[in-house]
Order: sequence, then C-alpha cells, then structure tokens
Amino acid sequence: MNYYFNTILNESFDVAVIRVTEALKKQGFGIVSEIRMHDKFKEKLNVDFKKYIILGACNPAYAYKAVMAEDKIGTMLPCNVVVIEKEKKIAEVAAVNPVASMMAVQNPALEGYGNEVAGKLQKVIKSL
Repeated sequence: MNYYFNTILNESFDVAVIRVTEALKKQGFGIVSEIRMHDKFKEKLNVDFKKYIILGACNPAYAYKAVMAEDKIGTMLPCNVVVIEKEKKIAEVAAVNPVASMMAVQNPALEGYGNEVAGKLQKVIKSL
C-alpha cells in the first residue's frame, strides 16, 4: 500500500497550490498550516531548493471524530498535501494516504474514518 496519492499537473507551482487549495475546500478541508520548505531551507541552511510546500489540510468533522476515538491521533493530524515544482510549468501534488498511516494505530474505530478521508483525498487528486 502506498503512503500517498499523487498526480502531475502541467502548471506552474503557484497555480498548482491555488488549485489544490480549492480542490481541498470542495471536499471539506481547510488549510491549517503551510510550510514553504524551499524558504526554510534557504533561511536555516542557506541552501537553494526547488519550490516545495507542505499544506496541512484538516477536515474538522473527521478530525473531531478521530480525536474522540483515539486521543493521541493528533500526532498524525493534519493530513499533509505537498506541491513540488518538478520543472518550470510542471508540478507534482501528493497527499498522505491516511489508511496507511492508521495501520500503525491499533483502533478499529479509526478504520472507517481513515477510509472515508482517503476517499476524499483521492477525489482531490483526481479532480486536479
């Protein structure tokens, strides 16, 4: 089982980030964090790196259900989605597969939630 779902977009990095954010909203996710790794690598290591952003996506209804079923599940939240500039007008989008993540947690109550969130993230990727 892959730990992520992905697709390639024939678009600039900035356009891809906008499209991903809009697609996530359509599936009930909001962006709760944004880490521009290329900026952090430059700031902390003085290293030039391709454009690479980690979007922390959260679907509040599912996050609430998951935390109610397993109070330490917050260590695996939010669902991360990355946008990576592969070339000038080519971006890769990858989203975590929550089913793969949840395999480490021995709580059957989470299985259904993981499958439902995985389905939503797959819809996001396919819609791009």
